[in-house]
Amino acid sequence: MKYQDFDFEQSKDFNQRLIKRCNEKRHILTPSIKKLHRCHVCEKTFVRSSSLKRHMLTHNKEKLYRCDVCKKRFCQGGNMNRHMLTHNKEKPHRCDVCEKRFARGGDLKIHMLTHTKEKPHPCYICDKRFTESGKLKRHMLTHTKEKPYRCVVCKKNFGENGDLKRHMLTHTKEKPHRCVVCEKRFADSGNLNRHMLTHTKEKPYQCDVCKKRFARGSTLKSHILIHTKENPYR
Repeated sequence: MKYQDFDFEQSKDFNQRLIKRCNEKRHILTPSIKKLHRCHVCEKTFVRSSSLKRHMLTHNKEKLYRCDVCKKRFCQGGNMNRHMLTHNKEKPHRCDVCEKRFARGGDLKIHMLTHTKEKPHPCYICDKRFTESGKLKRHMLTHTKEKPYRCVVCKKNFGENGDLKRHMLTHTKEKPHRCVVCEKRFADSGNLNRHMLTHTKEKPYQCDVCKKRFARGSTLKSHILIHTKENPYR
């Protein structure tokens, strides 16, 4: 075939049909994929052996990666890299709406949803929507009632590994999160973040109606009731 006789538009159309057909086949095959790799501790199953290996680190407590600054240890290198951003204070990603800055582009994308009010992750059972896939996964546990993470001390089960880790601190009495200003220590990072606002005086939560600002999201939610006239306790 001569170069000038080649029909590029026809070729482009063929490629698009081929891609569409492949995607359809992939969609059909997806439900039939078996999760062959099972965790012998909590019975959770995985499609890939590499996923099972990463999961097993949550049970054996082996933490091979250590932060050179604060000596905190992590099971996965990616988690340590994200943690390192809390030390270098570099925040190259800026929100064009409120000027707030973030260390990671992913965090900025999630933050932008607070402005757009978009919730792209729907629950297919109750139609509730979420801004983050992680929040959707946690919500799904309310439907499945699955609690795969067990405390080795008191045998209590949890739906998330993070909840189990926080629970374990009630046994060890460990408080790994330290305030760099006053040296006060906390068992939970969320409590530390809330405590830091007492030093920075930052009020990141703003009422869309009267523009009043608050240090905590829960305080903003209570304040909103003034405008909506709702009485949740009635």
